[in-house]
Amino acid sequence: MNANPTIEIDAQPYSFGLNPGRCALLVIDMQRDFLEPGGFGEMLGNDVSQLRRTIEPNRRLLAAWRAQGWLAIHTREGHRPDLSDLPPAKKIRGRTQTTIGDAGPMGRILIRGEPGQDIIPELYPAANEPVIDKPGKGAFYATDLQLILQQHGISQLVVTGVTTEVCVNSTIREANDRGYECLVPEDCVGSYFPEFHEAGLKMIAAQGGIFGWVTHSNHLTTAIKAIGAH
Repeated sequence: MNANPTIEIDAQPYSFGLNPGRCALLVIDMQRDFLEPGGFGEMLGNDVSQLRRTIEPNRRLLAAWRAQGWLAIHTREGHRPDLSDLPPAKKIRGRTQTTIGDAGPMGRILIRGEPGQDIIPELYPAANEPVIDKPGKGAFYATDLQLILQQHGISQLVVTGVTTEVCVNSTIREANDRGYECLVPEDCVGSYFPEFHEAGLKMIAAQGGIFGWVTHSNHLTTAIKAIGAH
């Protein structure tokens, strides 16, 4: 499992030593309701182009990752149709007229199995790629992500997706507390609010990498493709 040599990836605050046998790609919440025009995110007045700019870098990285046969995992934020896993505090947050569980542009909002809760076609999971349905912001809370990573001997995560300051940051903090090393390609994560995106990245790499490392997907995909060339 650990036969492959470590790959040095240019990153902040210093280079990241990627171990191909023990690293998984974790793609966070690239869901239709968040990223597509006409979805719930746009209905709330958000500029979805801020998130859509992450699609192409993610597509390239995912293709390179799949070409190596490495583990890729996808997450979707969403709740049971009966809302039994939806805390009242989350249901009423924002005091918006339309909330989780209500009818939205693409079916019931953030309900598992509804079109809007599903992952965008550009990054749709392959049949052999686990999909984690999570009721919270962090991907470890109330899911079997930890079990899946343990079964595959994973100790490192490349984390991409949306949004930088919420679900991505929450997941990285959870992972850090569990001993995982996290690398974040800055162009593969995004926020509706550019200032929150920048702050979220700074928080990860601050103080010598308190939560992880930040890189650009070009550094990562170039290194991965170089493996295939040998």
